[in-house]
Amino acid sequence: MKKRRFLLPLLLGLTLLTLSACATKSQPEHKNTTAITTTATEDTKFLMGTVCTIKVYNKHKQQAVKDGFARIKELAKKITVNQKGSEIDKVNKYAGVKPVKASRDIYRLCKEAYHYSANSDESFDMAIGPITQLWRIGFPDAHVPKQSQITKRLKLVNYRNVQFDDVKQTVYLTKKGMQLDLGGIAKGFITDEVKKVLRKDGVTSAIIDLGGNVYVLGESPTNHSTWTVGVQDPKRSRGVAIGSMPEKNKSIVTSGIYERYLKVGKKTYSHLMDPKTGYPFQNNLMGVTIVSSRSTDGDALSTATFDKGLKDGYAYIEKKKRVDAIFITKDKKVYVTSGLQKKFKLFKDSGYKLASIKSVE
Repeated sequence: MKKRRFLLPLLLGLTLLTLSACATKSQPEHKNTTAITTTATEDTKFLMGTVCTIKVYNKHKQQAVKDGFARIKELAKKITVNQKGSEIDKVNKYAGVKPVKASRDIYRLCKEAYHYSANSDESFDMAIGPITQLWRIGFPDAHVPKQSQITKRLKLVNYRNVQFDDVKQTVYLTKKGMQLDLGGIAKGFITDEVKKVLRKDGVTSAIIDLGGNVYVLGESPTNHSTWTVGVQDPKRSRGVAIGSMPEKNKSIVTSGIYERYLKVGKKTYSHLMDPKTGYPFQNNLMGVTIVSSRSTDGDALSTATFDKGLKDGYAYIEKKKRVDAIFITKDKKVYVTSGLQKKFKLFKDSGYKLASIKSVE
């Protein structure tokens, strides 16, 4: 089978090309906007346990790239649960003891996480920390816990026990042992914040990639058109796509069992945890790609949708406004929600097959 490789490889499920597609009108320029060039001003750093890349296609925007990474570092330091001293670590430390004053950034993020916890039919829970810290998938000490340990910690996983005070701007975990883990939404939130920084700095054409949380800003520098976004083949090396679609000013986020995992014997455990069982999600999906206007939404929805499996996940996304998804199953079938059916093109030599959700029992 012929492999299709892309020019700008992006991590964890996505690849982007600056190819011509449907021409679109330019947006009004900022006062400090500069001309667009096909040669990007870019930088790549390893942050938040993943590779982060910012590519800016406006001329003379080195400072914008620096500002973008400064914002990533600022927020990552506040959010991490894997290093002591972060704001989230402090909230967890005082679980069952007292409310903790949060910065404006962290308070907004926690409220966003609560919203999705309350509106995902219990497939996303911001208080999943006791379970993720038990399994430790993605870290050297990852292991399969005993059922008794999982059962005990599951009692602490309940977003309803997170209390907010909008006046004092505090977050309180009402039971000792509770832990927030915002890994299912944090990179999306940070991506949106980087986008704000770039726009403030006069950037109108850019790619933001925070470990697979991708945002394509404005027009591609090639012929001032939409970007061509490739969807990664989850069974092959990064940069090999199964298909593509034109997008502009959109977030593309992928969750899948091929990102981080723990293998014990012949059994493979994904890092995507089910808050109802305390075990990794088990269904026929290999990956879910969410296309939306905000990366915060895409990040949270990719996790929540993966939990539901193909049929229920498809129905869940179809009810959302301005959100679409691509589902890839373990039997190498691809299901595309209605908003992308005329846009997404599956490569003929990909080895995958487009299928209709109507055929799923």
